[in-house]
Amino acid sequence: MNSKIPGNLLTTAMAVMPHTDVARALEIALSVDVPFWPQLPNYSYTEDMYVQAAEHFPGIVLDMEKRTLRFSMDKFAEELEEALLHFDDPTYFDVSETYSAVYHQFLALDLKDRPAIRGQLEGPISFGFNIIDQDDRPIIFDDTVRPFMLDFMAQRINVQLARLKQRNANAFMFIDEPGLQFLFSAMAGYSDLKAKGDLDQFFSQVDRPRGIHLCGNPDWDFLLNLDLDVLSLDVYTNAEIFSSYTAAIRKFLDRGGVIVWGIVPTGFESFAQEEIPSLIERLENVWKVLWSKGIDRELLIARSMLSPATCCLVNPDKERTVERAFAAVNRMAEVLKAKYQ
Repeated sequence: MNSKIPGNLLTTAMAVMPHTDVARALEIALSVDVPFWPQLPNYSYTEDMYVQAAEHFPGIVLDMEKRTLRFSMDKFAEELEEALLHFDDPTYFDVSETYSAVYHQFLALDLKDRPAIRGQLEGPISFGFNIIDQDDRPIIFDDTVRPFMLDFMAQRINVQLARLKQRNANAFMFIDEPGLQFLFSAMAGYSDLKAKGDLDQFFSQVDRPRGIHLCGNPDWDFLLNLDLDVLSLDVYTNAEIFSSYTAAIRKFLDRGGVIVWGIVPTGFESFAQEEIPSLIERLENVWKVLWSKGIDRELLIARSMLSPATCCLVNPDKERTVERAFAAVNRMAEVLKAKYQ
C-alpha cells in the first residue's frame, strides 16, 4: 500500500446525514478533522446513496414521486451504447448538482490545509443487490449487467477522487458496502468466491487511496484481505467479533492500512446510555485485546481514526443526537491523543 490516509486518531464520519438544512449539514461535516460532502436523503430522494450512484447508469428507472429506484433490461439494452460512448468523459461520471446539493459547494471550499478530505460512492456489491430488475431479481445476478456495473462504478469513483484531489492532495474515497454482510448467507445466491473475484477486478480499476465503509458484520477475514487502504466499521456494535480477527488485522496494518473505528452511536437511545469515558473504555478494550495478541501499540494508534458508529436518519430529536455524536467523537480524540501520543 502507498496510503496517504492520515491516522493518529484524527476524526471523520459517514456521509449519510439526517439534515434537511444543507448549510448546517456542511457545517457539521466540516467539524471533524477529515471532512466530507454530506448525503441528505431527507432533503431529497436524489441525495439517497443508491440514487446518486445510479446517475447515468443505463436501464435505471427512477420515480421521484414514489421514491423508487428500479431497473429495466430493455432500457439497459437501449441505453448501453450511449453510456459506453461517454466512458472517457469525466463530467458524465461525476456527481451532478441535480443529484447532490452539497458536493459542488464542498468542492468550492478551500480545503488544502486539512490533513485529508473524503468522498464516497455506493459500492457495486451493495448496488447490485439493491437494484431490482423487471423480474424482481437483483441485477448482481445478471452476467451481462454485472461486469458493466463494476467498470461503471470504478469510473465514478475515480472521477470523484480526481476532483477531490484538486482540493486536497490527501483525498480518499469510502466505497459504501453494507451488502457485504449478506454475501455469506445461504440466501445470497452470489458466492464469496465470485464476489472476491469481482471485487479484485473492481479494485484493480480504482485509484488509490480507497477503502470500504460498512456498518454490518461481514466475514472480516474476507474484507481485511482485500486490497484496501482504509477500513471503516461500526466497532461499537461489532467490537468482540472484530477483535477476534487479530491475524488479519495485523496483516492489514502491516500493509499500511488505516482503521476508522466507528465508536460513538448515533441512535438516540444508545447515545443516551453512554458517556465519553464509557465509550473510551469500550474502544480501549478492543485495542487491549489486539495489543495482548502482539499488535504493536504505536502502530495501531498511528493507523487509527475515529468516527461515529453508524449513520442515523431517524431520531426523535431529529438532527441533534447525530450532531452530538460528531462532537463526542472530537472530544474522544482529544482525550485519547493526550493519553497515547
